[in-house]
Amino acid sequence: MKLNELADNPGARTARKRVGRGIGSGLGKTAGKGHKGAKARSGVSIKGFEGGQMPLHRRLPKRGFTNLFRRDYNEVSLGRLQKAIDAGRLDASQPIDVAAMQAAGLFKKSRDGVRLLANGELKAKINVSVAGASKGAIAAVEQAGGTVTLTEAKPAAAEASAEA
Repeated sequence: MKLNELADNPGARTARKRVGRGIGSGLGKTAGKGHKGAKARSGVSIKGFEGGQMPLHRRLPKRGFTNLFRRDYNEVSLGRLQKAIDAGRLDASQPIDVAAMQAAGLFKKSRDGVRLLANGELKAKINVSVAGASKGAIAAVEQAGGTVTLTEAKPAAAEASAEA
């Protein structure tokens, strides 16, 4: 191996197209853009333009709305809670809250709170405090001898509108 033998793999580096550099290059004069018109100019050609016909995005009716007060919950099932307890990431004897679940790796980013769902089977007796829980989840936790405490916090949008 010599320094003068060092080379990239074939096709690893491709030369950039030098447009508008004479007719001999094959991309001279109009630089591959054809003749005149909006598409030959710099900038963006008109997106969604259909030759004067009413464009599709204006022909179709508007529908629905975005709810400003919608809450985005982290959903955690009972089966995943039991799996974390079995793996030793959660301590069933301690109260389980959002911070404990996040530390156990049940979810990465904390959102508007945690909603407990009844998927899976729970064997351990646990005390959980969450923002929301399904009826089936509450029943399953209580059947296992534990308790569910609902700590519903107002989202930021609701607090802002209440002050106004």
